[in-house]
Amino acid sequence: MLAGIDVDPEGLFLRIRNLLNQHHDLFSFAIPLIASENIVSPAVREAICSDFAHRYAEGWTGERVYAGCQFVDEVELICIELMKKLFRADFADVRPISGVVANLTLYTAFARPLDTFMALSVATGGHISMAPLMGKSGVFLGGTAGAVKGFNIEYLPLDEGEMNIDVDAALKKIREVKPQLVLCGASVFLFPHPVKELVDTVNEVGGKLIYDAAHVAGLICNGYFQDPLREGVEAMSMSTHKTLPGPQHGAVVAKAEHEEVIKRAVFPGLTSNHHLHNVAGLAITLVEMLKFGKKYAGQVIKNSKALAESLYESGFDVLAEHKGFTESHTILIDVANLKDKVGLGADVEKLLEKANIILNRNMLPWDVREGRHYKNPGGIRLGTSELTRLGMKEGEMVQIAEFMERILLDGEKPEKVREEVKDFRSEFQKVHYCFESATKAYEYIKIH
Repeated sequence: MLAGIDVDPEGLFLRIRNLLNQHHDLFSFAIPLIASENIVSPAVREAICSDFAHRYAEGWTGERVYAGCQFVDEVELICIELMKKLFRADFADVRPISGVVANLTLYTAFARPLDTFMALSVATGGHISMAPLMGKSGVFLGGTAGAVKGFNIEYLPLDEGEMNIDVDAALKKIREVKPQLVLCGASVFLFPHPVKELVDTVNEVGGKLIYDAAHVAGLICNGYFQDPLREGVEAMSMSTHKTLPGPQHGAVVAKAEHEEVIKRAVFPGLTSNHHLHNVAGLAITLVEMLKFGKKYAGQVIKNSKALAESLYESGFDVLAEHKGFTESHTILIDVANLKDKVGLGADVEKLLEKANIILNRNMLPWDVREGRHYKNPGGIRLGTSELTRLGMKEGEMVQIAEFMERILLDGEKPEKVREEVKDFRSEFQKVHYCFESATKAYEYIKIH
C-alpha cells in the first residue's frame, strides 16, 4: 500500500523521473564535500548502463556457471590485471559488490566466529563494518564484524592529539589480547596508519594484519599516502568510489598465497552475481587512473590541505593543525564551539545544505566523553575528491572556505549565499582527469 501517494502508475513514473532530474540539478550547482563520495566520468556512466547490468556470471573468470559470459570474462580479466598493476599486487578480486563486502571477504578468509578482532572504534574513526553487535555500555550497534561474523572485538587505541593509532598502546594491547585479525584503515582517515610499526607484533602473536583502503585507495594506487602491501599487510580491501573515482563497488588485493581462500570467500561465500556493469565501470576507471591518476590524486591532497588551511585561518577548529591538517582527501573540524551560535554537527550539516554546501556530521574521538551522540556529534567531515574531479584547485578551496565562514561564523543567511554558490559552481560542469566527453558531470541522460 502506498500511503499518501497517488497510485496512478503513469503519474508515479513521471514523479520518479522528475525527482531524479531535480537531484541532478541540485548537484550541478552544489559544492559536494562528502568524503565518501565522488563522481564517475561519462565513459563509466555509459558502462554501468550497458547490458552487463542484466547478466549473471557466478564464479571466477573462465569457470562461470552461466553461459554468455565470454565478453564479461574478458572485461573482468582486464579489470583484475589493472588492479594488480596499479596496486602492485600479486592477486586481485573485483567481485565484492561494496567496501563492506570486501571487508567481509577478508574477515571470512582470515578468521572464524568468536575470534578476536582489533580495529578502531566508530567514535575514533572506524567504520561500522569494523564494529561489534553491542557496545561496551550495552547499546545496540549492529556493526558488521560483530553482527555478521560474531567476532570478539577489541579496539585499537587512538592518540587523539595525533589523530592516529597510538603505536605503543596498540602494541601492548596486541600482546595482551593476541588477536587473530588486526585491521588498519578508517572512515576518518587523515594520516597513514602505522602498518610497519604493528606488523611484526601482530605476526608474533599468530595474527594477520589487513587494511581497509576504502577511503584512500585512489591515493594509494597513484603513489600517495602509503603502500600497505609493501609495508606488510596480508591483504587490502576497498570500495571503489571515493578517492578511486569509480562506480559503487568493492575489491580486494592480496599476496599470492591468499588467492584461493579469498576467491572462495567471495564466491560462494558472499556473492552470487557481482554487478557486472560496475565491474566494467571499474575497469574504465582504472584505465583513467593509469593515464590521469597521479595528477588527480596529487591535486586531491593539495586541495584538502588548501581547504583546511583556509578554514583554519577563517577561525574554524580544524583538527591536526600541527601536522598540516591532513595527508588525504579528508578534513575533520570540531564545531562544538559553535554550539551556542548554530548548534553541533547535524545542525551545521543542515544549515550548510540550505546553501547547497553538502557535507556530513561526524563523531569526534571525545564525543562520547562529552555526552554527544552520532545523531548530533561535535564534528563535521569534509572531502575534496569530487571537487577535484570537477577541476577545482587551491584557489577554489579558498572561496569555499569563505562561503562556510560567512554562514557559520558571520551569521549570513544560507539562502543568500546559495545564489553565490550556484554562480560559483556554474564554471565547473565537466568531469576532469578522464577521457574527453561533451556530457556534463551531472547531466541527466534520458534514454526513454
